[in-house]
Amino acid sequence: MNSTLKSGVGAKLRHGAMTLAALSAFTLGGAAQAEVSQPTYDKSDIVLVTTVINATNPYMASWIEGSKALGEKLGLPVEIVQSNGSSQTQIAGIQALAAKGKKIVLVTNPLAASDVPAIANTVKQNGGYMVVWWNMPPNMEPSQVGDHFVAFGTYNGVTAGECGAKALVEKMGGKGGIIALPGVLDSTVSQERVAGLKNVIKDYPEITLLDEQPANWDQAIALKTTQQLVAKYGDQIDGVWTADDGMMLGAYEAIKKAGMIDEVKFSGEGAYPPVVDLMVNQPDGDVVAGSSFHRGYKAAATGLLIAYKAAVGELDVAKLSEEQRHGQYAIDCVTPSNAATFQENGGIDPTWLDRLVEDPFMDLVGGPVAAPQG
Repeated sequence: MNSTLKSGVGAKLRHGAMTLAALSAFTLGGAAQAEVSQPTYDKSDIVLVTTVINATNPYMASWIEGSKALGEKLGLPVEIVQSNGSSQTQIAGIQALAAKGKKIVLVTNPLAASDVPAIANTVKQNGGYMVVWWNMPPNMEPSQVGDHFVAFGTYNGVTAGECGAKALVEKMGGKGGIIALPGVLDSTVSQERVAGLKNVIKDYPEITLLDEQPANWDQAIALKTTQQLVAKYGDQIDGVWTADDGMMLGAYEAIKKAGMIDEVKFSGEGAYPPVVDLMVNQPDGDVVAGSSFHRGYKAAATGLLIAYKAAVGELDVAKLSEEQRHGQYAIDCVTPSNAATFQENGGIDPTWLDRLVEDPFMDLVGGPVAAPQG
């Protein structure tokens, strides 16, 4: 693909360059290993669980879709827990499923990093297994928690933030005012993406960051927040940077309602289908500068499969590499010049899920993201 930007300097580890130790950690073709170090269960004793912050954000809708697709592939139903912006609701939902008796196989996109210890404790007490995406306390590692916390996965938030920001400031001609909409303040990936934005604008002295207001990964909140910022800054706003495309769509609507769509450029994160369509079709002109491509579908299916393979004994948690237990997965930068290649099937290769079942770490590209500085 044109303008491809792979996350992390460890891209050389992708696909065929896995170590022998990593290859021994799971069995291709789904055949269970004879012996593993962690407790394992029969498939009938397992319940697949996936959590999302809400079901309206396109990324999280895709997350649910990927969880269900894997569940269908494995022949198991999937229980969905929605936090609806509440950590208490999220944790209570997981605890309720754990209390029913079956062993939890969980992939979670937690509302906040601070939620992870309570979730990990619930899963450990249940005897189940989990994989966490996106948010985790900075001093927490799966290997230190134990086998029941199998892995943490992320896309490089700093790289993703830089991707959209670079495209945005170039579309703005290197000068003007930007408003920024992060996600949730207590979100490591939102912090990383904001760090990426700030990395880029350091090199553009004529770019001004006018304001930075979190919009909770919510399109409706982003619309209202942008309206408030338009009322405050007016025509000082030349660009809108958002930490995900759901929020970008809300900001886009607000700017259009304000009659400013011809004057403002946008960037997001996630390359959601509606945003890719805006880049390709340009109904309001060439105003969407860029986004980074990954899918909730892929993250959820990958995490749920890794946890499942640990639960049924198809991988030995003790034999996983450091990068498999805490690693980055591949992303691409999407701009109007290459957006059309990401339209078909939501940008997902139809063979991807079958290949994932054979190799749950096939998209792994490197080690943990460094914590944002400053």
